[in-house]
Amino acid sequence: MKINIVALAFLLYSLHVNAQEKLAEKLQIYVQKFNANDNEAVINNIPNKAAYEWMQTNIPLLDCPDKEIEQTYYFRWWSYRKHIKSSPEGTLVTEFIEPVKHAGKYNSISCALGHHLYEGRWLKNNAFLKEYIDFWLYHADKGQSKPRFHQFSSWLPDALLAYYKVNPDTQYLKDRLSDLDLDFEKWEKERKSKNGLFWQYDVQDGMEESVSGGRKVHNMRPSINSYMYGNAVAIAAIAKLVSNPGLEKKYSTYAQSLRQLVLDSLWDKEDQFFKTKLEKGPLHPTREAIGFIPWYFHLPPDKKAYGKAWLQLPDTAGFNAPWGTTTAERREPTFRTRGTGHSCEWDGAIWPFTSSQTIRGMANYLSDYKKNKGIDAQDFYEQVHKYAKSHVMNGKPYIGEYQDEKTGEWLKGDNPRSKFYNHSTFADIIIQDLIGIKPQTNSVLEIKPLISKDKWDYFALTQLTYHNRNIAVYWDATGERYHKGKGLTIYVDGMMSLQQKDLKNCKINLK
Repeated sequence: MKINIVALAFLLYSLHVNAQEKLAEKLQIYVQKFNANDNEAVINNIPNKAAYEWMQTNIPLLDCPDKEIEQTYYFRWWSYRKHIKSSPEGTLVTEFIEPVKHAGKYNSISCALGHHLYEGRWLKNNAFLKEYIDFWLYHADKGQSKPRFHQFSSWLPDALLAYYKVNPDTQYLKDRLSDLDLDFEKWEKERKSKNGLFWQYDVQDGMEESVSGGRKVHNMRPSINSYMYGNAVAIAAIAKLVSNPGLEKKYSTYAQSLRQLVLDSLWDKEDQFFKTKLEKGPLHPTREAIGFIPWYFHLPPDKKAYGKAWLQLPDTAGFNAPWGTTTAERREPTFRTRGTGHSCEWDGAIWPFTSSQTIRGMANYLSDYKKNKGIDAQDFYEQVHKYAKSHVMNGKPYIGEYQDEKTGEWLKGDNPRSKFYNHSTFADIIIQDLIGIKPQTNSVLEIKPLISKDKWDYFALTQLTYHNRNIAVYWDATGERYHKGKGLTIYVDGMMSLQQKDLKNCKINLK
């Protein structure tokens, strides 16, 4: 029997379109639910009445059997949309939905800038993020009584490169390279110690009242040093992309030097963890979740000794609590003792800011390190599921500032300023880490899923915009969910580009 290739292609395309329509219906149900729960006290660029249309047009659509993950995925996009705000100096993405006293103009805060860019890069229409980047580079400090961009630690160059890997625009990178160079040098003048490491107050690391930190001490923390390493690596990569060998060499050399300093100075060989070096003294004895941040930027070498740090994550005496990852190890004698004197505590309570950083570091470790002993994809899935499940208050979807690690209580209560707190990522974790879309600077779609095939029988991620192409990924163990055959099927611009039996790593050349 002869196969009509044209007819078969049309059938497969029709099945793909039908799957898209079902996902759009699912999205509409979620949006109606979220809108019904919201009094919409603050309205920025996209009101609730336009939320469905905006999301249906812009976000990648997800279908999966884990309903906590699925609901939280849509809820976080619905919430992110609330923070997109116009200003006289470009479009911004806010952190707090309500105005707060410590913000700069237009309620801007730089603390979660990197998170905002990593999350927002997956939107189809995301050109506004360039305005947001330019606001911080060129406008945020003008007319202000104190610096606003450097009010908090930042991994802007790294996040800009991450944005480019999804939405390539070489000219934009080229036009901003010299300013990234100048800004890095400014960080050196402001925060570089004589020993070459960077220091930061814990509050300006976005981490108030930590175990190891302080508001007046110049401690050298794994967080800011990892950010600066990641920024140096990113500037070197950007310089290479735009053919600037001088800056490429400058920052690749700098990155390797800083990396060695971090390994030599912040790694505790006995406790097998990255720790904070005190301004006047040795390493602080306590393990804190900021010790996982180096893997966010692939700083540690692929050696078993460093990988042992991850054994602390599933340990209930370490960072494993019923509601998520604690910000300090639970065996620490002063764990959760600072909350009575200040409204924010990073000495143990769960912060989504840290949870999303830790999960990304864990994903990088599992996906990119060959000697990743001690934890596996099942541990990773448990972290992601627990993080998703924590997005709740009074039985309704919620994202706030920080939580009790045992009860899940949001420690700010139902404070209007804390609602829809845009201080972390979630969709980015599902897309890049769980499903495993690994963005590249070249025209290659690489997928390295961290979902074991015995965990999910199916999932779909569709209308994903990547390198200006429309990507749809389907996993169907039985072939009965999406009717495209058994296994992993990938569409590019509506046409099937790959089909394989197993849920495993793969690559597609998009050229």
